[in-house]
Amino acid sequence: MTPQPIVHLIHSGGFYGAERMLLDHCLATPGQHRVVFINAPDTLLRRFAEAGVACHNCRCLQSLLGHLRQQPGLLNAHNFKAQVFAWVCARRLGLPLVLTQHGFTPRSLKQKLYTWVSLRLCRSPRVRRVACVAQSIARLHLAAGVAADKLRVIPNGLPEPAPQLPASPSGPPSGEAEIVRDPAQPLVGFVGRLSAEKGPDLFLDALLELCQQRPELKAVLLGEGEQNQALRQRIEAAGLASRILLPGYQRDMQPWLKRLNVLVLSSRTEGTPMILLEAMQAGTPVVAFAVGGIPDVLQHRHNGLLAKPEDSAELQQQIACLLDDPALAEALAAAARVTQRQQHHLPTLARQWDELYRMAREVAPA
Repeated sequence: MTPQPIVHLIHSGGFYGAERMLLDHCLATPGQHRVVFINAPDTLLRRFAEAGVACHNCRCLQSLLGHLRQQPGLLNAHNFKAQVFAWVCARRLGLPLVLTQHGFTPRSLKQKLYTWVSLRLCRSPRVRRVACVAQSIARLHLAAGVAADKLRVIPNGLPEPAPQLPASPSGPPSGEAEIVRDPAQPLVGFVGRLSAEKGPDLFLDALLELCQQRPELKAVLLGEGEQNQALRQRIEAAGLASRILLPGYQRDMQPWLKRLNVLVLSSRTEGTPMILLEAMQAGTPVVAFAVGGIPDVLQHRHNGLLAKPEDSAELQQQIACLLDDPALAEALAAAARVTQRQQHHLPTLARQWDELYRMAREVAPA
């Protein structure tokens, strides 16, 4: 008997970490995968379709119910709104349900409510398995009363790197084509949404002073978000508009990772960020706050440098440490590449996902 197809549900506004993980997951994990988006932009659907992943867009719960009646499967929901919709659909249509927890950002009252509801859903018998991308996320579920035998920790992973192509003569946009990871002209980068949970303001707290101290240093914030204008105003007020750049969202990060002397993860909260794994695979040295699943991946002075959460002064010190010691940066990057290959290799992790889906199908219906 052919196993049920796996239907992934996600509420998404763009191609970020969870979407990157989901696309790679569909391409690498055994089984027939489909993705159902909730109110996604057409550009996102095209990106999945161009990669060969079947996808569909639903505007509301009623349209999702109608779609799943016609094309049912094992549901895997990937963020809060999708999880609520998936739970209702699983209950009404009798479908098996898995929730994937990428991380939480419970800073506002609304986000705290979302976290509480998500954890309550995980305790429901209707949810057969909960996949957590980091041990810290699994511990949060255990503390909330989710049964241990329902939880599985499966970290994010990357597929094999694509074959090397000749470098584009134009290089990355925004005037950085001449920089090729040169210790004498270093480039420090932030990658992510320009929103509070990702901490671009904390990145600036560290970099403004560092750039003023080091005239050879440049920095770049790659991403889009609601803090864009405020960040630009701070940079202009410091007189650093020509040295701290905001080129916007970048579809292809590989040219940038090859040029960055240091990637900085200044998030206030995280799961296991995909950009961290991409930097490790690319050999880009990393400095990060020790939040969420990051300490599960990086060990201080073994394969990266860590700073206390939201401590921009310490973050600045760790960035300066790598800039001043290229040999240390190279050694940490080499160790990080080994860690990524051994512990965050998607073809290996895909077998764990295949087993999780098998167990979810075998659990007696709630």
